[in-house]
Amino acid sequence: MTAILDSAAAQAAKPYRLTDADGASPDPVLVEIVAGYLASVEMEVETSISRTSRSPMIRDAHDFRAGIHDRNLRKLTGRSYSALVHPVARDFPLDTMKPGDVFFHNDVYLSEGGIGHLPDLCVTVPVFATRSGDTEPKVVAFVQAFGHHDDIGGCCPGSMPSGATTVFEEGLMVPPIKLWDQGVPNEAALRIMTRNSRTPDALAADLDAECSACLMGARRLTELFERYGVETVESCFDAMMDATTETYRREILSKIPRGEYTWEDYAEHDGVDEPMLHVQRITLTKTGPEDEGGERLILDFTGTGPQAKGPINHCGDYADGNFLIKWLAPILRNLADTPERMAELDVNEGVVPLIEMKFPEKGTLITPIFPAPTNARTFVILRLLGVLAGVVAKAVDGNMPADQETIRYTGVYGEDFEGHSYLMREVLGGGSGGRNYADGEDTIHVVPDSRNLPTEFTESRFPFIVEKLVLAIDSGGAGRYRGGLGYEKHIRMLKDAHFMSIADRSILACWGVKGGKAGRSFSVVLNPGTAEEREFDALTDAEPIKAGEVVRIRTTGGGGWGDPLDRPVDEVVRDVLWRKVSVEGARDDYGVVLKGGAVDSPAADTEATEALRARMRTGRAAEEPFFDRGPGYERLSGGAKFAEYDFIGN
Repeated sequence: MTAILDSAAAQAAKPYRLTDADGASPDPVLVEIVAGYLASVEMEVETSISRTSRSPMIRDAHDFRAGIHDRNLRKLTGRSYSALVHPVARDFPLDTMKPGDVFFHNDVYLSEGGIGHLPDLCVTVPVFATRSGDTEPKVVAFVQAFGHHDDIGGCCPGSMPSGATTVFEEGLMVPPIKLWDQGVPNEAALRIMTRNSRTPDALAADLDAECSACLMGARRLTELFERYGVETVESCFDAMMDATTETYRREILSKIPRGEYTWEDYAEHDGVDEPMLHVQRITLTKTGPEDEGGERLILDFTGTGPQAKGPINHCGDYADGNFLIKWLAPILRNLADTPERMAELDVNEGVVPLIEMKFPEKGTLITPIFPAPTNARTFVILRLLGVLAGVVAKAVDGNMPADQETIRYTGVYGEDFEGHSYLMREVLGGGSGGRNYADGEDTIHVVPDSRNLPTEFTESRFPFIVEKLVLAIDSGGAGRYRGGLGYEKHIRMLKDAHFMSIADRSILACWGVKGGKAGRSFSVVLNPGTAEEREFDALTDAEPIKAGEVVRIRTTGGGGWGDPLDRPVDEVVRDVLWRKVSVEGARDDYGVVLKGGAVDSPAADTEATEALRARMRTGRAAEEPFFDRGPGYERLSGGAKFAEYDFIGN
């Protein structure tokens, strides 16, 4: 654990301390014990939820998170992101809470930015312990779980209507309420929520699992406070936050030169208007040591486009952007000295003093005005991860990963052979961007521990067959370090049904950086390779599929990093052998010519390769942009091949 700095500047950056500035000096061994205990409790809560929940989205896809927060609402744990306790504390003062209370909310506009869309249901349980000198236990911490649930009402199955124009179409909104009162469930509230769901039994079971798991976690934390004392444990919390702040300032922020940098990226459609460039822009300012509180990053979102008519808006400007800071901060870990060190860096409340958020006026994609729809807000918050990576890449000569798009929702719904309604929806991952030291990873998901639904499970429960699940060849952007590959999945329906998709990057692509090329875009095709072939829109709620028809889903590949003509020939040959790059892709993207076009035992034609690569280099423009956005950008930009900010000097 890093030593705590005692400078006046460092202390000024710690406004939410639990202990006096001069008193937070616990045994560093005990700090490690407490940190490990918190991580184990968080993991135990998640394990309990995954083993006792019922819906495929929670139990099998693991699209949920747990978090532990202190009484000052700071997020203490770093293995996972979570929602915020702020809305619960706003509506229910801590001194009114009792042991056994469980709070619930999913209202996007009353969540202080912690909930992005209505299917994310949040459960919060206060932790109680007795401080020395007190006779009654008081709130000392919180355990929280929130996850994406299959259906909470609204105008379409899955509660994510692609053409919604208000939040009222998206499902049941619940502001912070007391769901359990001193151990007694509020049956009326539970009945209202399950009555609004198309999957009431699964929703009831999931909520019970989450409430029970968080109550268990609260008991575990009470044991920690009783063992070491409230004051001692809270001093460890302060030390953990201090260490994160100083570690990021020393190891991460120090890599970014002082100055101002601007970059932007885009969502491509909102489900209502025709496809267009929905702008998300960040101007990053790196301050110097003379700044009050020490060096910081200022992220200014001025220039972000107006709120969309459709459901791609995200409420990011609440609580001074507290949630958004912790959502974006993991991107900064890519500046760590090694991948191993990057994996060691937690993202907890200690990053908040290092990042100041400046939001535009109300009415933009990240400052929407109620009741703007938000169910597809992933198009914005995922893109903001890439925008931050891009603006930092401009500051550090490209030493950041290329782009990735690793969340999209696809699924089918209808009636099974027994006449029962079903909903199968999964969150398929995609390829991550190439890095300055390695290729991107294949088929990853930005949510830790999340996964696609197992074929054995889906085929036994739903009326379709998964005929194919492979890596999508050539989907990773070409580069010295290739982008990771997306999925290719073929589903053959055994009974008539409807297909749904909430996905972006079907026109635009994951950008490449520093000479790397963009990856391939997302696509869904019905009956591929037949006379009845038809492409589905990436935002759709109810595309009909007949029994016997096949749906092919291809998810995005990550962008490439560095010049693809610098990729060693033997690595390209290996990619062809591994079916990650086709023979044509090796030639067209990397300038590598294979002898006889062989795939099972590929070998490069050295002379032809050298000649082709020389011609490809000669044919390039004198100055190329630092970022490659792929052909889709030209279509939506009115003919421009690159954006104003795609060059280092802009």
